[in-house]
Amino acid sequence: MRAAAGESWETARTRRLRVAEVFLSIQGEGSRAGLPTVFLRLTGCALRCRWCDTAWAFTEGTWRGVGELVEELLGYGVPRLCATGGEPLLQPSVVPLLRHLADDHGWDVAIETGGDQDISIVPPPIVRIVDIKLPGSGMAERMDPQNVARLRPGDEVKMIAGDRRDYERARELIRGPLARCPGHVLLGAVHGELDAGLLADWVLEDRLPARVQLQLHKLLWPGRERGA
Repeated sequence: MRAAAGESWETARTRRLRVAEVFLSIQGEGSRAGLPTVFLRLTGCALRCRWCDTAWAFTEGTWRGVGELVEELLGYGVPRLCATGGEPLLQPSVVPLLRHLADDHGWDVAIETGGDQDISIVPPPIVRIVDIKLPGSGMAERMDPQNVARLRPGDEVKMIAGDRRDYERARELIRGPLARCPGHVLLGAVHGELDAGLLADWVLEDRLPARVQLQLHKLLWPGRERGA
């Protein structure tokens, strides 16, 4: 039976999640970049972005009990979690787990989502990091446009550009629907395709109100696809 994101912890802890990996690393992106973070990567994604660097997580994974998972996460001793994928919101049982860590254990909790799923099922204080796909990804038409209106203070919007056309679409969104975004707007370059310095030049030329970001984990551990 498909879990309800708002169900009680006592019920949710008995459910299972299909987990690709759990690991401790340095957060490589967003406003938390550089901070030691526990990552929970879930299996499965409905999108097929051209530049995806975790395609192995589409199908690989092990079914784990939610209660067991929480004990493992707490055991790392780092009270900061990022749920990612794949697409974590395809498994709604992750939401009570995140809420439990945030509300009952005081953790700083964020979820990275691909922008095609309704983010309203994720309650505060969990931070939603919404990756809005640009044309170069091949998935721009799959985005849920209502997610922009669902953003709240503290949330983040991430866009990854592979070329000038992607940048111009990001600029259009930042000056349009995202102009009143209550959270952070982050703009990065597809690793190995668009020079990050060139992207930064474009942002400066346009005085664009976005934070240029690098993928720190790829600089620290080049070539590592898992556990980073």
